Amino acid sequence: MNKKFVDLQVNGYGGTDFNRPNLTATQLHTACELLDRDNVDAVLATIITDSIDRMCERIRLIVRYRQFDPLAQRIIKGFHIEGPFINENRGFRGAHPVEQIHPANTDEMNRILDTGEGLVRLVTLSPERDEGFKVTSMLAGKGLLVAAGHTDASLDQLKGACDAGLRVFTHLGNGCPMELHRHDNIIQRGLSLAGRLKCGLIADCVHVPMPAIANYIQLAGIDNCFVVTDGTSASGMGPGNYSLGEWDVVVGEDLVCMAPDKSHLLGSAVTMQRCLENLQNLVGLSREDATKLVCDNPAAILGV
Repeated sequence: MNKKFVDLQVNGYGGTDFNRPNLTATQLHTACELLDRDNVDAVLATIITDSIDRMCERIRLIVRYRQFDPLAQRIIKGFHIEGPFINENRGFRGAHPVEQIHPANTDEMNRILDTGEGLVRLVTLSPERDEGFKVTSMLAGKGLLVAAGHTDASLDQLKGACDAGLRVFTHLGNGCPMELHRHDNIIQRGLSLAGRLKCGLIADCVHVPMPAIANYIQLAGIDNCFVVTDGTSASGMGPGNYSLGEWDVVVGEDLVCMAPDKSHLLGSAVTMQRCLENLQNLVGLSREDATKLVCDNPAAILGV
């Protein structure tokens, strides 16, 4: 395959967790070596909900290590900040710690941006947690990508956020409860705005199984979708015990990442190559369309 993968949601890779407080420069470099080996040309290192202090510490570490690592500079194009400005209700919050979730505000957002030293590229938040869409508007005004995710925003709230600069929907079909109203739900609302929102999809066919992922792609259109792994330290590895921030992650023979009590998924262990194969072999897409989802579309969104 001549084209290289672009992944906008990577929590870790090859045994390295980007959200661990004890991350080392060697671990970051090793993760980038493995991403490069696996034909991944660009990623956004994803920092998930925690206290603002701890999120900034993790951002600061990666910024520092990246400065002195040419490979990390080439592979890690910036940060995807996922939380803490998301819906706190069970199901919608997913694996994000409820005690750290709170409404969006420009002061904390600016603190994160300053810590990132220009490397924050994408922020996932819940429009219903962003009063007056102030943070969305501020981020869009700075030329940053803003995504809805872990949200139960109404259609009017989503439209208002789009008017303020919302452009992406993070992992559509996830970050929501297993049981939803059959008609009026966040998945339907997101799909109804596919002309205005680029829809991210985790293509491990576990987070969004067949035929749902095929339906989402058909309804939104190939050009309005892109694939992410939502990968963790387990990505590119085998069964075993891993981490996602403060969470312990158990990966079985099926390579599904679960909480130890099996109550919910915790990211994925899938690679972009496996996503490409799933899109062709399980979803039934052509090689050309599958390549758009894992290479062309995310590259265009990121501008690389």
